[in-house]
Amino acid sequence: MTQHSRDTPQFYLTAPSPCPYLPGRHERKVFTHLVGDKAGDLNDLLTHGGFRRSQSIAYRPACDQCRACVSVRVIANEFRPSRNFRKVLARNADIIGEQRTAVPTSEQYSVFRAYLDRRHRNGGMADMTVLDYAMMVEDSHVETRIIEYRKRNPDSAITGRGDELMAVALTDVLSDGLSMVYSFFEPGLEARSLGTFMILDHIARARRQGLPYVYLGYWIEGSKKMDYKGRFLPQQRLAPSGWLRVDASGEVLAEPQD
Repeated sequence: MTQHSRDTPQFYLTAPSPCPYLPGRHERKVFTHLVGDKAGDLNDLLTHGGFRRSQSIAYRPACDQCRACVSVRVIANEFRPSRNFRKVLARNADIIGEQRTAVPTSEQYSVFRAYLDRRHRNGGMADMTVLDYAMMVEDSHVETRIIEYRKRNPDSAITGRGDELMAVALTDVLSDGLSMVYSFFEPGLEARSLGTFMILDHIARARRQGLPYVYLGYWIEGSKKMDYKGRFLPQQRLAPSGWLRVDASGEVLAEPQD
């Protein structure tokens, strides 16, 4: 890659492929590389414009006749957990989240592999090896963290550490928020709603760090895989006119929000 392409991002368009979220549709993506000293600033800018990161690539949907994928970000300071969310927090009160530098471990991969085998056996990531997983974690030119969720032990209040690994989140730190790149958990623990718990924990982390948003990626109405993101209110959704606020009642405000 030349120095010019490092300083001036070049954008590319993928060929059409079957949509993994809405049956009978096809998707295309526009993408660019996140490399060099300005990768963090570029990732910030592109995330504000609806892009997501995967390793050293930033991408967003560019489908010809579909706009179902909508970028969402939770307004951390204004979020108040609903009764159901409070139940999830209570169920997982025995879990502690440990933030670490983005370094892959065999323990993480064991949970990751079990998660894929149980929940995404036919997905695009199903064949990922331990080396593929290491690349997913390490191939980042932006500020990225791993948060490991472990069961508390009697010494956790002192050491800040827990016992067995239960869930993992790969998270980018942006200038205005936390972006949840990928998360996974032990598949035998569905009753804990660990996916929901990790989002609630990130909202709390963003609030403590003085960051206004938690970026959740794409909300897709009608997709069982992605529709759950619409429950974390108030939030903002990216429209052609800008970020629109959706309040706690689900009402979309017409005026763009910066």
